[in-house]
Amino acid sequence: MNFDVVIVGSGLAGLTVALNLAETRRVAVVAKRSMTEGASDWAQGGIAAVLDSADSIDNHVRDTLVAGGGLCDEAATRFIVEHGRGAIEWLIAQGVPFTRDDAAELGFHLTREGGHSHRRIIHAADATGHAVVATLSERVRQHPNITLFEEHCAIDLITSDRLGLPGRRCHGLYALDPESGRTVTLQASHTVLATGGAGKVYLYTTNPDTATGDGIAMAWRAGCRVANMEFIQFHPTCLFHPYAKSFLITEAVRGEGGRLLLPDGTRFMPAHDERAELAPRDIVARAIDFEIKKRGIDCVYLDISHQPAAFLREHFPTILARCLEFGIDITKDPIPVVPAAHYTCGGIVTDLAGRTDLAGLYAVGETACTGLHGANRLASNSLLECLVIGSAASTAMESEGFNAAADAPLPDWDESRVSDPDEEVVVAHNWDELRRLMWNYVGIVRTDKRLARARHRIALLRDEIQEYYANFKVSRDLLELRNLVDVASLIVESARSRRESRGLHFSRDWPATLPKALPTVLAPEHIRNNA
Repeated sequence: MNFDVVIVGSGLAGLTVALNLAETRRVAVVAKRSMTEGASDWAQGGIAAVLDSADSIDNHVRDTLVAGGGLCDEAATRFIVEHGRGAIEWLIAQGVPFTRDDAAELGFHLTREGGHSHRRIIHAADATGHAVVATLSERVRQHPNITLFEEHCAIDLITSDRLGLPGRRCHGLYALDPESGRTVTLQASHTVLATGGAGKVYLYTTNPDTATGDGIAMAWRAGCRVANMEFIQFHPTCLFHPYAKSFLITEAVRGEGGRLLLPDGTRFMPAHDERAELAPRDIVARAIDFEIKKRGIDCVYLDISHQPAAFLREHFPTILARCLEFGIDITKDPIPVVPAAHYTCGGIVTDLAGRTDLAGLYAVGETACTGLHGANRLASNSLLECLVIGSAASTAMESEGFNAAADAPLPDWDESRVSDPDEEVVVAHNWDELRRLMWNYVGIVRTDKRLARARHRIALLRDEIQEYYANFKVSRDLLELRNLVDVASLIVESARSRRESRGLHFSRDWPATLPKALPTVLAPEHIRNNA
C-alpha cells in the first residue's frame, strides 16, 4: 500500500503530524492497539507554555535548562518554548476542553508543577492527555485522507540497505496484524516514528503496555544514532497498591500543596532539597528511593487532604475516583506512592524538524531526542515538544516534497523459511527476566558492577531472542521483546559511558558532576566505520 506519509504511533506527536498533513496528503496512521491506548492519553498534568504576561519565554527556558542538568540544547529549548503559545492556540481551535478560568488572561486555568518558577501549565482537570487525544483522534477518524491501521505492530523499517539500493533512505515499513497473522507492506515518501518511550523495559513503570521502545529500536537497527539513553526519568509518585497497575499521581498534586510523608507522618523532602516537594523529579525520586531503602519501608505517602474536598474534586477528579476504587479517600487519607519508570529523555537523534540520519525518516515525541530534555525532563514539557516538533516535521515534509508514487513497489514480507513458535514460554520468561534485571541493576541508583552484570545478561538474552526471531513467525510479544532488549542494551551502554552523575543518571562510583556537560551519542557500527 502506497501513501505520502506513514506515521507509526497515535499519541499527540503522531496525531499532530497527521492532522497537519492530511488536508493535501494521503496519510496512514499505524497504532499498536487502539488509537487512544498510549502514553499521551494517560498524561494527567498538562502542557507547559508561556500564556501569562507575568511569565516570559526566558523564564520557561531557564527553568528547562536548570532541570536539564546543563545538558539541554539551548537553541532547541528556545525554539520549542517560543512556539508554545501557537501550539496551545492550535489545540484550542481543535476544540480541546481545557479547564477554564475567566480571571486568567487567556481565559484558562494555569497550574504549577515542580521545577517551574511560574504557573504555566494549561490543563483539562487532571486528565489533560485524554482530553487532547480524544479530541484529535476523533478528527483523525473522520478525515477522508487518513487511513487507520489499528491493532497493527510495526516490525521493521524498509531501507535502501535492505533493498540493495544506493543511498541511505527509508521507503516505509512492514507491520503485523496480530489477529490475522497477516503482514502488510506500507510504502511512503516519508515515514514518521511517533512510538513513544520505553518504560516497559523496567519492572515498575507508569507507562502503558505499548511503551516498548519500538521506534528507538527500529531506527537503531536501520542505522540511526541515538542519544542520552541513560536518562530515564522515574516519576516519584506512582500509586502503590497490589491491584493498581501503572497509575501515576500527577506532579500537580505537589504543585497544589501536596506533602510527602514517612509512614509515621514525618515530612522528609525539606531535608533533601530547599525546594522540598517542588524540587525537580530526579531529586524527589532519589529522595524517596533513599528513604525507602534506608528505613526498609515499602512506600512513602503523599498527603493533599488539607486542601478543601471541593477543590480536590474539581482539580483531581480522576485521581480521587481511581484512589477510591482502592479504598483511599484523598480528601482524608494520604496516598501511598513509590517511584516508577516514567519518561525516556533520550532517543533517536533528530533536528528541530524531526529529521533523523536516514532520509525520509522522521522521529517526533518521546521516541526522539531533540535536546530539549537534557539530563532530566521538566514537567509538562513533553506534550509541548510533541506539538511543536510535530508541526515542524509536517512543514519540513511539505518542503521536501512527496514522490512515493514514483518508487518501485517494495517486496512483501518473507515468511517462507520460518515456522510457528514451538514454546511461547521462552518469550514470557525472557520478557520477565529483562525487566527485573533492568530494575535491579539499571534503576534510579547505578554502579559500574551492576551495569557490567546487566550488560552481560542482556547480551545472552539478545542472542536467545534473535535466534527465536530468525526461526519462528513473529508475534506482538516477540516484536516487543526484541525491541526492548535492543533498548535495554542502549540504556546500559549509555550509562556505562557516562563517568559522572548528572540529572537522572546517578552513579555511586562516579558521584561528582563534570564541569562540561556533553551528550551521550551512540552510533551503529557501520555508521562509525563510514563516518
